[in-house]
This record gives sequence, structure tokens and C-alpha cells, in this order.
Amino acid sequence: MDDQLSSDASLEKKKNSLPYLHIFLFIITVITTLIAGALQEGVNLLEQPSSIWRGMPFSFTLLLILGTHELGHYVMSNKHQVDVTLPYFIPAPSFIGTFGAVIKMKSPMLNRRTLLDVGVAGPFAGMIVAIPILVIGLILSDVVSHTGEEGIRLGSCILFSLLNWMVHGPMPDNASLMLHPVAFSGWIGLLVTSLNLIPVGQLDGGHIAYAVLGSKQRIVAKMFMGVLLLLGVMGWSGWLVWFVLLLFLGIHHPPVVYDWIPLDRKRKITGAIALGVFVITFMPKPF
Repeated sequence: MDDQLSSDASLEKKKNSLPYLHIFLFIITVITTLIAGALQEGVNLLEQPSSIWRGMPFSFTLLLILGTHELGHYVMSNKHQVDVTLPYFIPAPSFIGTFGAVIKMKSPMLNRRTLLDVGVAGPFAGMIVAIPILVIGLILSDVVSHTGEEGIRLGSCILFSLLNWMVHGPMPDNASLMLHPVAFSGWIGLLVTSLNLIPVGQLDGGHIAYAVLGSKQRIVAKMFMGVLLLLGVMGWSGWLVWFVLLLFLGIHHPPVVYDWIPLDRKRKITGAIALGVFVITFMPKPF
């Protein structure tokens, strides 16, 4: 009895303790994304370190998108009593300052209904925030004539092209869109959504594909890995990196505990909507 009380007290203490690692990683990611945003604005941080604040529009909107995505997973996991960690933000010395954010599942998924709910919650929540951010950013962006000087050429997807057409109308052949940092963070939000919805392994798309198709997810995963390999050879070489990474992590989704419980009609429709989101956000050649 005393051992049980001691164990319960230890668990309660652990539950109530501050998540120092999560806080530390978030603060570092704020700094790295501020640096990335300031550099996009042309700030020389070695000469003007106090001007790092100019990276705020990019940093704060990007972290809002990424944080909302993970919050969607976290809230839905708690609703289904799935034990998960708080989000881990991942700082990176890259031109966007981060590799995103992740949460870690600490208990198995009991059935495919829970798996689908948790899988779609992140991308759907992230998109709800990313779309208005992107629209605002496109309004702040400028259509300019070609100058002969090329920067980073960003790819497009169906949704981005549609939103840009709604804001700026048809683009002239001799013009380019100079993205505002807020629009760039919205663009990254669409890219992150599509990458997460790839129907392979334990990505969000893998969760959704297994929830809808069961063991047939393996067939879809193998087919899409072939698509990634083809895109990597013929288009953007970054897909080859994703191909190798997904091979290393595993392309098949593990079964849930009560695999025989079927999806209801509402969740099948939700799975179809997730597929639609993947189609309209997928960028064959992001860069």
C-alpha cells in the first residue's frame, strides 16, 4: 500500500513538473526563426543585432502554424485518452530556422477511429491557421517585373495558385511574385501539411491511410515511395532525401490494438477530405 502511494505521488509530481526541455527548445526555435526572418528582410545581424525584431512577422506566424498543427494532435489525443508528450519544437540552422515540431505518442492506438481522429487533427488545425496567414501575406506581397536576378524559386500547389489568383489575378508572363515573409510562412505551412500527409509509415498521412485502408496501407505506401523516387530523379532532388529517410523510419504502419473495429461513414468522409487536402497542397517541385 505504501509502495502504491509512493508511486502515485511520484507520478503526480512528474505530471506537475515544468516541461523544461520543451520550453528550452521552443525558446531556441523562436531565436533561430527570428534570425531567419531578419535575414529574409536583408538585415546584417553581425552589424545590426538589435534589428533581429524585424524577423518577427515570419517567426511568429510560422511558429503559430506549426504550433497549431501539433496542438491539434495534442488536444485530440487527450480527448481519446492517448498518452502523448507536449510538442518538441526543433531549431535548425536553416533558411527557415526550424525543422518543425513533433509530439511523441507514449501509448498505443486502440482502434482505427482514434487513429484517424488524431491523424487528421494536426493537418486540419494547421490549415485553418495557414490559409488566412497566407492570404494576408499575399496581400502584403508585390508583383514585380523580372529583373534578371533570380532568388530562391518556390514551387506552387493547387491551393497556393488559387489563393494567389484570388488576390492578384492572372500573373503576367514577365512578372514574378515577391513574397512577403508572412506569405512565405503561409507557403511553408502548406508544404508542411503536404509532407505530413504523405501516406507512408507513421506520418499523419500514414496514420490516415492505415485507418481507412487497414493493412492495404502497405500497398499505397510502396506505390507512393515509387512516386517519390521518380520525382527525386526527374525533378527535385530533395525527394531522394525523403525517400531514404522514410525507408530508414519504415514505410509500413503498425497495427492498432483492436484492428477489427471499422470506421464509421463520417470518418471515411473525413479521410477522403484529408486526401483532398493532400492533393491541393502537394508540390511536386517545392524548390
